[in-house]
Amino acid sequence: MAVRNLRYFGDPVLKTVSEPITRFDASTRTLVNDLLDTVNLPGRAGLAAPQIGVNLRAFSYHERRRIGYVINPEIVELSEEVRELDEACLSVPEMSFPTPRATRAVVRGVDLRNEPVIVEGTGELAQCLQHEVDHLDGMLYLDRLSTERRKDAFARSRKRPWFWSR
Repeated sequence: MAVRNLRYFGDPVLKTVSEPITRFDASTRTLVNDLLDTVNLPGRAGLAAPQIGVNLRAFSYHERRRIGYVINPEIVELSEEVRELDEACLSVPEMSFPTPRATRAVVRGVDLRNEPVIVEGTGELAQCLQHEVDHLDGMLYLDRLSTERRKDAFARSRKRPWFWSR
């Protein structure tokens, strides 16, 4: 178990669709434990495997006193009500933008024993669930912004020392 280094906007792993987890072994347990350790630091609400450089479908969340993980998650339900909420991302530090998100979300996946898991959330947890599944689908929250806001975010991030480029 370890706190892992983060990957930042510009790193190709963040724009790659993650592969399903098919083996539930020690390496999967290590990944989940690392996700939980890394998200457990102050100021963190969620963390997807690509954010630590792993192209597999798993994420952890830490919302208030509720901490957990989901393997092979899929969003199975979203409320019709959508609100623009300020959103930030560990992979796009020092920036936040109002982002449209459903006010309620339900995610279905499995745990380390490959047993079904359902996580339902409203408010911040709903936002987190949608945000983390987006990461697994190769999307950043910036991709959900209006064209004008997205251009501004891309321009600002390219000037930051953390921006990943080759």
